[in-house]
Amino acid sequence: MKNIDFEKASFKDFENIEGMDPYGWAKLWGEYVTDRSKNGQFNYRQENLSGCGPEIELNLPSNPHRNFVSLVSNDYLGFTQHPKVKAAAIAAIEKYGSGAGASPAIGGHYLFHQEIENKIAKFFKRESAIVFSTGYTANSSSLQALLKKEDLAILDMAVHASVYEGCLNTNVKTFLHNDLEALERILKTSKDNYRTRMVIIDGVYSQDGDLAPLDKIIQLTKHYGAYIVVDDAHGTGVVGETGRGVIELHNLYKEVDIITGTFSKTFAHVGGYLVASPELVRFLKFQARQHIFSATLSPASACISKAIDLVDEEPIWMHRLWDNIEYLKTGLESLGLDTGITQSAIIPVKIGDISLNAKICGMLLEAGIYANQINYPAVSRKDARVRMSVMATHTHTQLDKVLNAWEWVIKKTHLEK
Repeated sequence: MKNIDFEKASFKDFENIEGMDPYGWAKLWGEYVTDRSKNGQFNYRQENLSGCGPEIELNLPSNPHRNFVSLVSNDYLGFTQHPKVKAAAIAAIEKYGSGAGASPAIGGHYLFHQEIENKIAKFFKRESAIVFSTGYTANSSSLQALLKKEDLAILDMAVHASVYEGCLNTNVKTFLHNDLEALERILKTSKDNYRTRMVIIDGVYSQDGDLAPLDKIIQLTKHYGAYIVVDDAHGTGVVGETGRGVIELHNLYKEVDIITGTFSKTFAHVGGYLVASPELVRFLKFQARQHIFSATLSPASACISKAIDLVDEEPIWMHRLWDNIEYLKTGLESLGLDTGITQSAIIPVKIGDISLNAKICGMLLEAGIYANQINYPAVSRKDARVRMSVMATHTHTQLDKVLNAWEWVIKKTHLEK
């Protein structure tokens, strides 16, 4: 049996432990959680007592605070609390009830689902879309349906876990993050060896907050006869003049073969979508297993249509978001902290050590700041960081509290770039 040093361990270390069955794994995992919790270094699954927002109430009996500045929500524009969005959800529940009652193919496809599909397709200047019960399955289910053992998925190594799961039944090659030379080498050497090849990337990457060089990637992909899939879950509503994400930055709506994303961030609810040609969308509606065999989005999802409208109707929220992004990022860098190459609402502070990263997140909680510790395997072991998500509804006073907390952490830990 492998020995695990709890001080340096990651979640990955508890997968498939030699000499144990799953009950043994679970027992050892429980010991790890207890140990890290006693040390204030297990800052996961905190019990929220209030809704999504720039401040949140947490049930942490040992902490002197009840309310924390929240940097853990991807509700970038604050639409989960927008009165018009909430009113749309309430009205739909009053009309349709609390659940859809069936999968979409056999009784669970309602008018509000069709409206969402129409609106998200139009949002990206396309004709057709399909909705999924989660953003995760928008990737995993569609890719499983489209890529088989004769095909090849070419992945930026930093894509979301849902993409990797979607490619379990096909051949996979990865290239170093945003490395165009490595991508071209794979495209060149794989040409004529597979039936279908898809290059799959994010628009905005969830850990570093940086952008894909989409124009250059599309140029390479098309030159070598492959398809391009872009998941811009973290860019939609944040990046681009009108919030259409990285695709809008380069005006490449028609050149991207498949656009995927989630309703759980900018669009204030839950669920996912895929935007593509009418033929491909029609095919997936009857071949994507996690779509056809899952109950569909509940009536409350009707609020998504209102959230999509608000991106254009109330651009003030995007403007406020970017003011807050610049304010916090500038403040963190003035303290000598390394925020990497972010160009979005995701701002990491690079720590580089799993144990110290956990300790710092505990210290931030002590100071009334709720942020995410991101460790291996989400990032490499040497790239541990505290990740913060900025919202349009944060005030500068709240962000000043964040900066003051970081200043205190620096003094306590001698942390600096």
